[in-house]
This record gives sequence, C-alpha cells and structure tokens, in this order.
Amino acid sequence: MPVFNQLFDEWAANYDETVYGNNNEYIEVFANYNNILETISQKIEDKKDGHILEIGTGTGNLTRLLYQKNFHVTGIEPSQEMRKIFKSKLPNVEILDGHFLSVPVKNKVDAIVTSYAFHHLTWEEKKAALIYLDSILNEKGRMIIADTMFESLAYKSNLLKYVASMKSFKLLNDLNTEYYECVEDICQLFKEQNYSFETIKMNKYVWIISAEKGGF
Repeated sequence: MPVFNQLFDEWAANYDETVYGNNNEYIEVFANYNNILETISQKIEDKKDGHILEIGTGTGNLTRLLYQKNFHVTGIEPSQEMRKIFKSKLPNVEILDGHFLSVPVKNKVDAIVTSYAFHHLTWEEKKAALIYLDSILNEKGRMIIADTMFESLAYKSNLLKYVASMKSFKLLNDLNTEYYECVEDICQLFKEQNYSFETIKMNKYVWIISAEKGGF
C-alpha cells in the first residue's frame, strides 16, 4: 500500500467533502454512505465484546460510528495525513500505520472491516491479503468488505459506458485503472478458505461482502 500514500496524503483534506458532498463525480459511488457504514456495524454486532480491526480507515468515518456504538476498534491506515485527521476526530481511538498485508497487532482479532479500500490491491495482493488476514482472525471471526464491485463483466461494461456518457472522466479513469473485481470472484476467494458469506448490493457501485471464518 505505500505506493498510495502520496495520493491519500493529498486527498486527506478533501476526503470527507468527496464522501458527503453533492457536487462531484463520485456522488453515486458514495450514495447511501451512512447506511453502508451502519450495515457494516450491524454485521459485526455479535462481536461487540471482541476486538475489531478496521483497515484503510481514511479519516475515520466508519471508526467513529463503531466507537460511538462502544466497539473496541483499532484503526489501520497507511496515510500519515489521513491518520492526522483521524486523530483529530477520534483522539481516544488507536490508529496504527499499516495496510492489508502488514497489520501491526500482536493478538488475534474477532472481526476485520474495511470500506472503500480493498480495490487498491491487485488481484494477487487480494488473494495474499485474505490469507494473511485469516491468520490474525479468531475462529468464527468475520471479515466485512464494502467496496465498488461488479455483479458481472457485462454490468461493468455498461457501467463504464454510463460513466463516460455522464462525462465523469475522473471516475472513469479510476474505474479503468484501479483493481475493482466482480463480486463472485471475491466470494470465491472466501470460499476457498472455508468461509461462509453473504452479499448485499448497497448502490449502483458498492457491495458489502460479509464472510465468516469456518462457516462451511
């Protein structure tokens, strides 16, 4: 993830404006944003007495919700500028420098959550990350991934045409250059590791995958 540090350091000051604003190309990507965060929290409600790890916290929007609901959560974020804003919002929550393939925690955790971040990994990195994260997750632990995904290659093709027709060229470049996957492919990776899972479509772009270790 270090390759993205400069990008996110530059984006940090305007990140929340992108997420919550109404006048940008990403408005549909972040549609239903608060409900997405709420749904993630609901999927780990039974882990409230355990330790929750959030990877790719950004400025801490999901973390803040979890903290307000009395979850014991530790944040992992590679961007120094994002971590600074995070600490200004959540001075009492631990935030560590790390990423999907390097998590500086000593003990296993009960749930791992992430939102709008998993797509920064290549396909090979995603496979390696899920194996690695499995190694630090307790039995019957849960992983929740919320991110842009495609329900099929045909859907992806049509979506790219739609974005181009809207002249959302920054978003179009993002969709063409980042590593967005089909939902079923991510689910297959979980299946190969003996996870049960469910999928929820949250908006035109974003899906949530909730996967439980040892579920099959």
